[in-house]
Amino acid sequence: MNELYVLPLVVRIERATPPERTDALEAAAMAVLTLLDDPGEWTAEVHAWQATGKIRKVVRRARGAEWRRAIALPGRTVEHRTAEVRVYPPVPLDDWPRDLARLQVGGTELADTGELPPAEPPILWANPALAMSAGKAMAQAGHAAQLAWWASDPAERAVWRANGLAVSVRTASAEDFDAKVAAGLPVVRDAGFTEIEPGSCTFVAEAPWLHGRVARS
Repeated sequence: MNELYVLPLVVRIERATPPERTDALEAAAMAVLTLLDDPGEWTAEVHAWQATGKIRKVVRRARGAEWRRAIALPGRTVEHRTAEVRVYPPVPLDDWPRDLARLQVGGTELADTGELPPAEPPILWANPALAMSAGKAMAQAGHAAQLAWWASDPAERAVWRANGLAVSVRTASAEDFDAKVAAGLPVVRDAGFTEIEPGSCTFVAEAPWLHGRVARS
């Protein structure tokens, strides 16, 4: 049996200047994509993680000295508008680096305080029926981006790469979300480890080239 790996993500949340929620979700998805697109020296770790068939991600938060210790560890930081998110090479589930393991998972209650810019595809649509902390939603947005990446061919990935691996995260209406789930688009179904029921559809990834790419629900 393959050892279970997890992809660590850390979001910077300073008390006085927390990021906007949507910025954090988009930054998390983009951070995941940078590692998938070019794993570099972490190719073996990324392969081991994906080989399990379980693309588990855990988001922790850091501020001040915690953040300074976190960015000293090998990884990549994505800065996206108000958000900073660092992604690390996958690690065994029970063998996190000490400076990451001590960080808190909870406490990621973020909000959007301003008007969101126009969405550009790929768009990662959140299920409006589910209440998720920002940390949980960041992990789910990362899953959606990963499924969209897997469903894209090399030419489509090249265009995406040229656009900086950008994504938009938005919340769908209930009717639209159900229609997207049934449209042959990449759908994230949660394993149910935290916050929500197993099998819940959390996100759908949509782009012009993704329609009909996966088996319809």
